Amino acid sequence: MAPAALKINANGISLRPARIVIRIIVTIAATGRGFDDRRAQDWAYSNLGSAHTAGNYSMLSNKRRAPPFATLHTLVETTRGRALPLPPKLSRLYGAFRLPVPRSGLLVFSNFVSTLDGVVSLQVKAHSGGGDISGFSGQDRMVMGLLRAAADAVIVGSGTLAADPEHLWTPQAICPELGDDYRRLSLAMAKPRAALNVIVSAGGSVNLRLPVFASGKVAAMIITTVRGAKQLRRQRVPGTVQIHVTRRRSGEISAAVILQAVGRAITGKRILVEGGPRLLATFYKERLVDEQFLSLAPQLSGREIGDARMSLVMGKTFAPRNPLWGRLTDARQGSRLLFLRYSF
Repeated sequence: MAPAALKINANGISLRPARIVIRIIVTIAATGRGFDDRRAQDWAYSNLGSAHTAGNYSMLSNKRRAPPFATLHTLVETTRGRALPLPPKLSRLYGAFRLPVPRSGLLVFSNFVSTLDGVVSLQVKAHSGGGDISGFSGQDRMVMGLLRAAADAVIVGSGTLAADPEHLWTPQAICPELGDDYRRLSLAMAKPRAALNVIVSAGGSVNLRLPVFASGKVAAMIITTVRGAKQLRRQRVPGTVQIHVTRRRSGEISAAVILQAVGRAITGKRILVEGGPRLLATFYKERLVDEQFLSLAPQLSGREIGDARMSLVMGKTFAPRNPLWGRLTDARQGSRLLFLRYSF
């Protein structure tokens, strides 16, 4: 244990000056773009990558100077499914990566990072993103990118979009350092384009000028209600955006309806749900999640009675009457995080 402790201490000392530099740069840049503090933090995590891992801004912007990611150590490895054709670098970093082959229907998997006490979002201004939960882990971003590269569609709720409005749900957006490797994986899997970015918004209160809709870099779909569709059509709808209107006039959209719409829009069968917790709870309530990827950070965030901190699923209850039990199928040890995988 002593060498590991020494290593952590050494990294902590070396990274401390870099954190100061990054925060100054990001704050200035964000102010110039009109971001508030929370959006600046989210933008830094989503677009600059893990500043705490990379060391400083110049390292992030220069791939040659960026330090390598540490390899995950496999503790338990699933033998279920087919191994994806990972390029050499991703294979070295992650190890063998298998996903079940859906014979009929769709394969639905989710990915979250959580503290030891089950918090996935602090819901505090400037600290609501996953970076504060993972400690801005580069390994966590690497795994997020891998799952996005494997998916044919990525589903998020309008709340997740509001928390990170400049983001695209692509592997390159979350982990640009490995962008070329994710592209090689997509080519090996014969995937012609990035995963469909699906936004679920019952009320239709999303800005169609945001990059996920207006940049043309990804195909996007908005799943909404009759009332939400009327709201959306008050704006100009970009040609790359599909609007799927459910039969509901308003209110919560069922996970089955979401999957039906997405399944018709994509040629593949792998669907990644990235949240938020209320949307994920709907999928679990309807027993439509096949696999849960969970990055466990060795952090205790704490709670106060009545605070807004969010756990993995929100808005639905299961235990004690109908508890949902998963089975651990894969576990990998990172530098600080545990990368767990459960089958449901």
